[in-house]
Amino acid sequence: MQEVSRVRSTKRLPFERNPLLSGPIGKEQIHREKLNPHYVVGFIDGEGSFSISIGKHKTTKNGFDVRPEFEIELRKDDQEILERILVTIGCGKIFDCSYERYGWFPHAKYKITSNKDLRDYLFPFLDKYPPQAKKGAMYNRFKTIVTIVLNKQHLKPGGLEKITEIRSEMRALGKKARIYGNREGAGKPLAP
Repeated sequence: MQEVSRVRSTKRLPFERNPLLSGPIGKEQIHREKLNPHYVVGFIDGEGSFSISIGKHKTTKNGFDVRPEFEIELRKDDQEILERILVTIGCGKIFDCSYERYGWFPHAKYKITSNKDLRDYLFPFLDKYPPQAKKGAMYNRFKTIVTIVLNKQHLKPGGLEKITEIRSEMRALGKKARIYGNREGAGKPLAP
């Protein structure tokens, strides 16, 4: 009997952006007035999202990569408010999102993914104008995880476990969190 196996090509196809979507917009391209910081923090309370992704990574010591991300997503026709939030906070990028296949209106997403930008821009802003709703507790946990990553404690024994524990607490605060018997979160595994 002959053994048959599939081999994936190691050749990567060049990245092609959807021609209907524009590239990301940074603060250099935006010339808008800043918003009242209290308005921005209220907006973050309602529409902001703090997330932590943990994925396998070949080159890290422990084999995992931790990617913190802050974002706000709105319909494309509200992009001006995202641009003004970006200018007020001072960092991040705005991306076009297409949900055509779902029949939805186009969206725009404001994202901060750089750990240094999170530390240097977002954290001082949110420390000065803290979120008032449940998002405040979410922010404190998010900030703890980013600090662990910046200090490279996630590469030490127990560091990744601490991050997954804090991430589980964040998921329990989220809008999709439910507890059914032994399953926590939104029906997804809480740790790698």
